[in-house]
Amino acid sequence: MLGLAHLDRPFDYLIDTDQDASAVPGVRVRVRFSGRLVDGFLLDRVEESDHAGKLGWLERVVSPEPVLGPDLATLCRAVADRYAGTMSDVIRLAVPPRHARTEKEDAPDPQRPEPVVAPDVGAWAAYPTSDSFLASMHSGHPRAIWQATPGEDWPARLAELAATAAAAGRGAILVVPDQRDLDRLEAACVPVFGDRCVTLAAGLGPTARYRRWLAIRRGSVDVVLGTRSAVFAPVHDLGLIVVWDDGDDSLNEPRAPYPHPREVAVLRSHQQRCALVIGGFARTTEAQSLVTAGWAHDLVADRATVRSRTARVVALSAEDRRVARDPLARSARIPGVAFEAARSAVAADTPVLFSVPRRGYMPSLACARCRAHARCRACHGPVQLDSDDVLSCRWCGRVERSFRCAECGGTEIRALTTGARRTAEELGRAFAGVPVVTSGGATILDEVEPGARIVVATPGAEPVVAGGYGAAVVLDTWAQLDRADLRAAEDAVRRWMTVGALVRPHGAGGTLVVVADSGLAPVQAMIRWDPVGFAQQELDQRAELGFPPAVTMASVDGPPATIGAFADAIELPAGGERLGPVPLPAGVRAPAGSGDPFDGDVERILLRVDRRDGKGLAAALVAAQVRRNANHDTGPVRVQLDPPTIG
Repeated sequence: MLGLAHLDRPFDYLIDTDQDASAVPGVRVRVRFSGRLVDGFLLDRVEESDHAGKLGWLERVVSPEPVLGPDLATLCRAVADRYAGTMSDVIRLAVPPRHARTEKEDAPDPQRPEPVVAPDVGAWAAYPTSDSFLASMHSGHPRAIWQATPGEDWPARLAELAATAAAAGRGAILVVPDQRDLDRLEAACVPVFGDRCVTLAAGLGPTARYRRWLAIRRGSVDVVLGTRSAVFAPVHDLGLIVVWDDGDDSLNEPRAPYPHPREVAVLRSHQQRCALVIGGFARTTEAQSLVTAGWAHDLVADRATVRSRTARVVALSAEDRRVARDPLARSARIPGVAFEAARSAVAADTPVLFSVPRRGYMPSLACARCRAHARCRACHGPVQLDSDDVLSCRWCGRVERSFRCAECGGTEIRALTTGARRTAEELGRAFAGVPVVTSGGATILDEVEPGARIVVATPGAEPVVAGGYGAAVVLDTWAQLDRADLRAAEDAVRRWMTVGALVRPHGAGGTLVVVADSGLAPVQAMIRWDPVGFAQQELDQRAELGFPPAVTMASVDGPPATIGAFADAIELPAGGERLGPVPLPAGVRAPAGSGDPFDGDVERILLRVDRRDGKGLAAALVAAQVRRNANHDTGPVRVQLDPPTIG
């Protein structure tokens, strides 16, 4: 567990007779390396060593618990090779820290539970190929990309998939983006599986998490529900892996080597020959590329079923761009078509959802004269306006008492985006007498009661309502579409479809209003409710332009001089290209939760190769890091294969 690229390989040690019984593959050990004691894992026992020199002795076995079994060790090695990382870094993601007292607790009966009764899978009849997929789970390892229809009870469907695997006597891992999704999934699975089902999430304390992880490893639990790191759970006889909503950025791992659970699931499905389902209301280009390559198959409903379950989707024409004549609707920036849809839903005693891209009051401001972004004079961060009309920096919190534009000297500001709290305030005036609730930031609602009410939510914080919303309105769509990011359109469609899936079908009066030009490709995908077609269109464009997932791309971030020397040492496969360097935007300097390791100017170099040469690029990056470590080069450098943010 040295964490250095040039030492990322097994080392041989001698084992004395006193430790012979406890030194089994997978246990934690202590060894002396270069004069100091370090922690490690025993990978294998062999009779002879290929090492020509003198071998040291194993100091001691830290724990007799074999936490790194052969399958998990093989997976960690494959993930490290895929992402140009070290195996020790992957093991830190896969195996939780040891808790000695928990290990000493009386273990439950390790005998695997009896197979459950085959579940009723009648709800899967909406997807024509589901019969063959479910049947092959008993004897094979099918792989499918599931396109859930609007209004689908996806936790119940995932529970049925896991029960199908359990009925065949095999285990299952279900991965979801966040705790809210995990709570819904747990509510659907616990009645089916009882004690043989556990959850693994970051919110658990170290003791509880390790206790549950040990229960999985010891075989007393065979259905695991969790967030991104649960994809490594040591389930015995794994028969199914599910990754739900793989486009959610909560699944982006902030720690090196930054593996995405979707890709880990793909590797594990191939190695352990288990079924794989990647599902969601929308579809990522990465998932679509698996279908295009023939590695996975579509699991989609026919068009008649999709149409019957979808709300009426409305976008803006030239006439619709005008706000409603009602002066209160004008103050709330609601176009006429959206105002009419919301008013009709309220009149029908159903809730209305307004989706806004930013929380807060006025989180983005600009100079009223020249339209330059309002920036803090201390740290150059974005300036926001709160409900008390106080200007402050969103980065350092400094209060701006007398704004002056750095570009033109103007002293007046205007809003670029309106936050959830300001939107709720405006809608409260537009819909007098109707309750208004907000969901986002520190206050997220899991569900709301049926009945006439206005719900204002930020993306990912939309509460569920029994029977669905009567109408939903997506505001300020340009804030999502105009982001300087390769995935801006893909992310926007995913967020909008998540909102649309909460609205009741058009036959029951449901309406989804997307406040955007109806001629835009992402909006057209919404109108047709065609996530598969849009994902294929995006994939074709990426192939033409040479961007992931059509190619393999690596990013190298760091100070200009450091990354320049590092990139010069990389021997790219034939046909590989080097793009940049370019300044790294502040929003992507550090993955969420990882902390910013850089000081001063930071730049990014992109390396691009054909998809078939992805392994070669990863090997070249590892070789460059080995040379860098061997030469004792200093300065922070971050290397990511297929980074989630490129633009």
